[in-house]
Amino acid sequence: MPQKNPKYPHQSPEKSEPSASQKAWGGVFTEKTDGRVELFTESISFDRVLYEVDIRGSVAHARMLNDVGLLTEHEFKQIEHSLLEIRREIETGTFPFNIEFEDIHMHIEHALIEKIGDTGRKLHTARSRNDQVVTNLRLWIRDSIDRICNRLLDLQAAFVGRCDNDFDVILPGYTHLQRAQPVLAPHVWLAYCEKFERDKQRLKDCRKRVNILGLGAAALAGTSLPIDRKKTAEYLGFEDIAANSIDVSSDRDFVLEAAFCLTETALHLSTFAEEWVLWSTSEFSFLRPPQAFCTGSSIMPQKVNPDVLELIRGKTARVAGNLQTLIVLTKGLPLAYNRDLQEDKVPIFDSFNTVESVLSLAAPLVEGAVLNREAIAERLDRGYLDATVLMEYLILQGVPQRTAHGIVGRLVRLAMDKQVPLAKLPLSEFHQVHEGFDDNVFNVLGAKNAAAAMKSYGSTAPDQVRLQIDRWKAKIDAVYQKTA
Repeated sequence: MPQKNPKYPHQSPEKSEPSASQKAWGGVFTEKTDGRVELFTESISFDRVLYEVDIRGSVAHARMLNDVGLLTEHEFKQIEHSLLEIRREIETGTFPFNIEFEDIHMHIEHALIEKIGDTGRKLHTARSRNDQVVTNLRLWIRDSIDRICNRLLDLQAAFVGRCDNDFDVILPGYTHLQRAQPVLAPHVWLAYCEKFERDKQRLKDCRKRVNILGLGAAALAGTSLPIDRKKTAEYLGFEDIAANSIDVSSDRDFVLEAAFCLTETALHLSTFAEEWVLWSTSEFSFLRPPQAFCTGSSIMPQKVNPDVLELIRGKTARVAGNLQTLIVLTKGLPLAYNRDLQEDKVPIFDSFNTVESVLSLAAPLVEGAVLNREAIAERLDRGYLDATVLMEYLILQGVPQRTAHGIVGRLVRLAMDKQVPLAKLPLSEFHQVHEGFDDNVFNVLGAKNAAAAMKSYGSTAPDQVRLQIDRWKAKIDAVYQKTA
């Protein structure tokens, strides 16, 4: 008597194992599959998440078979009703999973046959698990891309939602992690919005190549039966039909592309998390993450650790690693289907689930964080953030850029030696370095003046930042209204 496998809580130990002939592929076999092989080859432990798209695809396939006369209307209705019943059983946790049926596709087909007999055996007409799996995966990835794009929109909205309140805050901008130039806080928030917008664009572009029907390619050569693939594509909302049946079962380009898009998104999330981890330290003291998104120390009572931000940064490694796994998995496979491709699901499922879980926390974290305005303002004039604008002030007076760069460099050295900001140097000391300075020079000195002096489109100038805030508000509102 087989023992109950803890991985499959619904597996009944009293149920006899299927013989070789009871397998969907077992007609030619005379020996039962070794139990160790079934454990090694099963995928139901992870591909059961495809149950909904498998049933959706099967209903569409059955409807098409009815359209072309390979199923009667009564047979189609039987299949459709039973498949929807199976879906309810899975969703309510009453469906029996059994390792001997390998994957979610065989589980559903077996359950269908148990319910309606030979009519259920007709469902697999003109399809193979090869094109069935590809179609299910495309449907699942398509749905998942839509959810990720919605989550990214929510995160963008969270950053834009901060902009008005933080408009008066000037931050030191960094290059090489050294103070460089002053920037408005909302200018930083919108920088992340731009990155996440590119992530959305990549995912939506990827979706176009995901949204292609493979069903009907069968194992690899197509089928001699009179199917209508255009009908199936219409029923499932696919925009196009794969043109080469051999390519269908071997193609995992869409999986790799989705994995890359998710990796890029994860990298941007990691950049945001890393910056905010730094900003939350006492050394920076720019920002306080909401305590609901922090944890403490088991030994140090004073600690408020930004664990969520650190895990956002850390989980990026998993997403990048999944991309590497998929690249290595597919790098040397011959046409067409190979069982290796069963291993594509765990990494792509994990990448989508990881990025979605990160995004579910990122938006409320952004909304709840507090800028330490006093600490930021207290140290804002450190680092000579106005040096570049001072150089450009000289350029406007006709001084060549390289000459102006040298003049300001000497002034910065003079101020550093005196341990004062540039604005605290008297005009006489400006004249020691360059005689062309007058009292107007003080209008561009200091972080606030330096930021206000900017003029270029997309810069941190207040009017430019306001323009971008308004643009982003309109953009986000339009998308929300469209999806409402």
